[in-house]
Amino acid sequence: MPRTASAPAPEPLLRAAPPAPEKVALIAAPEAIFDRETAMPALSEAVRAAPDKLSARRAAVEILRGARDAGRAAIASGFAQDPTRARRVTHSYAYLTDRIIQAVWHVAITHLHPCPNPTRGERFAIIAVGGYGRGEMAPYSDVDLLFLTPSKVTPWVESVVETMLYILWDLKLKVGHATRTVRDCIRLAGDDMTIRTALLEQRPICGDAGLAQTLQDRLWDQLFVGTVPEFIEAKLAERAERHQKQGGQRYLLEPNVKEAKGGLRDLQTLYWIAKYRYGVAETADLVSLGVFTAEEFAAFEAAERFLWCVRCHLHLISGRAADMLTFDMQVEVAARMGYSDHAGRRAVEHFMQAYFRHATKVGELTRILLTALEADNTKSEPALLGLFKRRRKVKPPYQVRQGRLDVEDETAFLSDKLNLLRIFEEALRTGLLLHPHSMRLLSANKHLIDRDMRENREAAKLFLNLLLRHGNPERALRRMNELEILSAFIPEFAPIVAMMQFNMYHSYTVDEHTIQVISNLSQIERGELEESLPLSSEILARGVNRRVLYVALLLHDIGKGRPEDHSILGARIARTVAPRLGLKPKECETIEWLVRHHLLMSDMSQKRDISDPRTIRDFAKAVKTRERLDLLTVLTVCDIRGVGPYVWNNWKAQMLRALHRATASALENGLEDVNRETREARAKQLFREAVDWPEAELRAEIGRHYGPYWQGIPTAAQVRFAHLLKDLPDGEVRVELEADEDRDATRALMACQDHPGVFSRLAGAVSLVGANIVDARSYTSKDGYAVTVYWLQDAEGHPYEAARLPRLRSMIERTLRGEVVTRTALEGREIKKRERKFSMPTNISFDNEGSDIYTLIEVDTRDRPGLLYDLTQALAAANIQISQAVVATYGAQVVDVFYVKDIFGLKLWSKSKQDTLEKKLRAAITRAAERAGA
Repeated sequence: MPRTASAPAPEPLLRAAPPAPEKVALIAAPEAIFDRETAMPALSEAVRAAPDKLSARRAAVEILRGARDAGRAAIASGFAQDPTRARRVTHSYAYLTDRIIQAVWHVAITHLHPCPNPTRGERFAIIAVGGYGRGEMAPYSDVDLLFLTPSKVTPWVESVVETMLYILWDLKLKVGHATRTVRDCIRLAGDDMTIRTALLEQRPICGDAGLAQTLQDRLWDQLFVGTVPEFIEAKLAERAERHQKQGGQRYLLEPNVKEAKGGLRDLQTLYWIAKYRYGVAETADLVSLGVFTAEEFAAFEAAERFLWCVRCHLHLISGRAADMLTFDMQVEVAARMGYSDHAGRRAVEHFMQAYFRHATKVGELTRILLTALEADNTKSEPALLGLFKRRRKVKPPYQVRQGRLDVEDETAFLSDKLNLLRIFEEALRTGLLLHPHSMRLLSANKHLIDRDMRENREAAKLFLNLLLRHGNPERALRRMNELEILSAFIPEFAPIVAMMQFNMYHSYTVDEHTIQVISNLSQIERGELEESLPLSSEILARGVNRRVLYVALLLHDIGKGRPEDHSILGARIARTVAPRLGLKPKECETIEWLVRHHLLMSDMSQKRDISDPRTIRDFAKAVKTRERLDLLTVLTVCDIRGVGPYVWNNWKAQMLRALHRATASALENGLEDVNRETREARAKQLFREAVDWPEAELRAEIGRHYGPYWQGIPTAAQVRFAHLLKDLPDGEVRVELEADEDRDATRALMACQDHPGVFSRLAGAVSLVGANIVDARSYTSKDGYAVTVYWLQDAEGHPYEAARLPRLRSMIERTLRGEVVTRTALEGREIKKRERKFSMPTNISFDNEGSDIYTLIEVDTRDRPGLLYDLTQALAAANIQISQAVVATYGAQVVDVFYVKDIFGLKLWSKSKQDTLEKKLRAAITRAAERAGA
């Protein structure tokens, strides 16, 4: 049945106060949290027995510290046994804090500063404000107190307040405090929105209850009632500014559970606004007022409970106030909350998926409340977007409301369920954003998207039009995803919604990554990336099947999160989804192939030597046609750029362009032209043209090198090596560092006499300066010299600045001369604490088919400082000649591929030799892990 989204304009309640912690359920028995029967007599006795006030204060602190520690232990124990009862835990910490403050008050006014007959001016109240006033506290939350007096603060009140604060500070409580009169509170709250918000959640703890009530009454009568729109606008502006500071995204992989978008502060903002406007004591009252439905309130409660659980566990694990859900903390919190590894995913990934889903719900609930506020005119309408831009008129059953697209006739809209898709196309066509009311209507009626609609040809056409017709499909897809319309129409998409991949490589959840990838494609199509992505822009300008490309991008990661290889599973899912979206059989076949092989080009360009003819031949055989090559190239570029803001660089761009160029030539001219002899001859000719040397010297230089040297490195590097080798004395090492702008890296060239372990020693030197190696080649000349080239990047993935090159050169030269012992120097280079929870299995494979003359050893493992040095040391000790190392880093994961021969210059065919070498490499990885503190 269709469901209406309209809510009646609610009538406000008046001045309801939050319930005191002792009136709600606690995580442990009240006497276990604070045993008044034992603590108070002991406290009075200890204070009375003290010889002076300072000693009395110290005695009180000692008694209360024991009571506090016992109470915290009882709460922590109860929480450990029931790790999702957040509300009981937060109330328990507030209850314990109340009791401690009441005990301190008792000591101050009864024993240390007795005043049997206080004057009217010496009446005062102690009031909890802010989150503490709401009765919600994490283990190490601030204790915000208002010491309230009726008029001017008297010396006696000052003494009591001072004593209380000293005791609370000695108890290591983080106290925020102010001593004010009622008039001060009204005046300051009128000028300062932070103070006003804190006073909105006041709760008396001890002292003059009548004075606390006077403040509450006057705040409502003199301030709150007449300033609702002002307060709402201020809170929403604070929220927008806070989101901007936190990165502006809901799917940050290390969110601040309190301040981030969709976090606790957003829920608290909802409560503040609701209380200020409607006077509610609890969010549950918004259901009876018609603001939230019962289902929406259940979502609010679930999100609040989950986020408070996370925050409390964070505090307990850290032993301090900590709200950043860092990678290492995510693993700990997931374990404490009972998540486990299953269905091919780690416990932490299931936990973070739940976190992001709750964060998304918080955004939806915010929109719903704003709709109600706009309906009763307590929130100003948003300014028209693009005020001076002429917009297209909307079609029935739509209307423009407050500058946004809304549904004018709900009955007419819901009479045709295809409207649940049409509204998104109408929004793209007109350039309007959806109104919160229409979003609520969509969310409430997503159940109307059934199997019949998914198989409806018109529905499929509407969906493809969203992708293809309006130039900015990411806007519609993101909103469809948030409202769960996308996963209702394509149920196969649902498992990857809010799915976090626990690694340092992916910056987004899988669904957000998918939308980012599609956004990249639309940007290329709009001509916005022509300068930075010339090849992809050229391919799209020539023309490709856009239906195939957009659907392939939408589905490329849809198989993630299951035990099976996500490319294989994704291809199987694509085989079902693509025909349902109305694509032709040949298009479906291409989409399935692209999803199955969407990592192929990335792997070939980053893990293989693309100067090796065998690599080009194998890749050309896999893609088969120029059409598939072009489609896969654009898909790969969009995919890599969609991983995160700092993943794409010129190195990856150059590798992909070179692979595309070589493969396109092979497909056009035939694979027989892709051979070593042709490449070698061409390289020698280019070298001749680049060097102005006498013919005899040219012949000598060309003749001293074997074939792989000419095929493996650029002409510019060969020219520099020729100069480095010229008249090189015995025992001298020549090093040259230069920028390789085409590859967005620093090129390190080294020439010296050949001896075992040269490659490894250079790897060690580079590790010691913290450089990242992206590619490395080493060749031995016929006359006994070694030439090695490394391409290096700094920690940010860029070439080294000129000012940093002398240190890099010095370290290389000192290491090669033996002045620095690499293994000793690497001691103490540990993995950062927040990154230690990233673990991944080590896989080592041997491939004798990927190259005509080398064995390829691929080591896929956890990255660690000095890992390449340890691996190359193990290979050198086993008398393995390393010709090339290709290094691909994916956050905490690294894939090192070595092109090697044995001591006789042959491939490693023997299985026993491979097994022995694998054991040595695994031992080297273990040593690196132990040294790095993993």
